[in-house]
Amino acid sequence: QVQLVESGGGLVQAGGSLRLSCAASGRSFSSYALGWFRQAPGNKREFVAAIRWTGGMTYYADSVKGRFTISIDNAKNTVYLQMDSVKPEDTATYYCAAQFVTISSIPIDSDNYDYWGHGTQVTVSS
Repeated sequence: QVQLVESGGGLVQAGGSLRLSCAASGRSFSSYALGWFRQAPGNKREFVAAIRWTGGMTYYADSVKGRFTISIDNAKNTVYLQMDSVKPEDTATYYCAAQFVTISSIPIDSDNYDYWGHGTQVTVSS
């Protein structure tokens, strides 16, 4: 049973930093991609960043490129999203997701992810 548990959300001022964590358990994730998505009230869930567990290939949404960094700590089975230079428009509930992948690509459509965490709220004040 795959479990993804997010943590690290909170209130941060614009320009500040926050690090989100996603603790993954239930199986080996060596053939998985792990992604971060976010959803603000009234908006659709949108892709933020993703990483392949093996090899470390990453992909970012244009809106966060250069400000956010996704990484993996294999020893802790945890995926991180380091959020720097945050903006009020980054305010949303952030979700961690996992998907088994068989080709060297990274899924960015939320419909392609089978496993989801419950989310962690990030609020950026101006």
